[in-house]
Amino acid sequence: MKNTLMLFVALLLGFSHLSRAQSLSPLGVWTNAEKKATFEIYKCGDKLCGKIVTLTVPNDPATGKPKTDSQNPDAKLRTRPRLGMVFMSGFIYDSDNKWDDGKIYDPESGKTYSCYMKMMSANSMEVKGYIGFSLIGKSQSWTRVK
Repeated sequence: MKNTLMLFVALLLGFSHLSRAQSLSPLGVWTNAEKKATFEIYKCGDKLCGKIVTLTVPNDPATGKPKTDSQNPDAKLRTRPRLGMVFMSGFIYDSDNKWDDGKIYDPESGKTYSCYMKMMSANSMEVKGYIGFSLIGKSQSWTRVK
């Protein structure tokens, strides 16, 4: 009887841990501390991707036209709009609420970095872009919008 009770408690704790991990999904709409934009993290095949869904300042102040990917190293892509741009791709679940092996593109600089996303709570996550090793890079805290 005691062993059955212990097994039941262990199973219950295991299932509650699984449900918590699933509730810490990065799927949804996020913003960073600068709040210049919102980003949607969504499924793309068996991986996760991210796109720009709003810009606080959607138009270029100099031209009055929608902001474009003007810093892209590929000249053919410099006229594509930033709004709706897929700038994160290839994220796969690693462990401990962390999605790794992704890429993040910075349209401000035209540079692409390796990246991971780690859920800190249901409404906050760390997004870190880096070159080479993840020990060196830049982290941002993102907050869930919805």
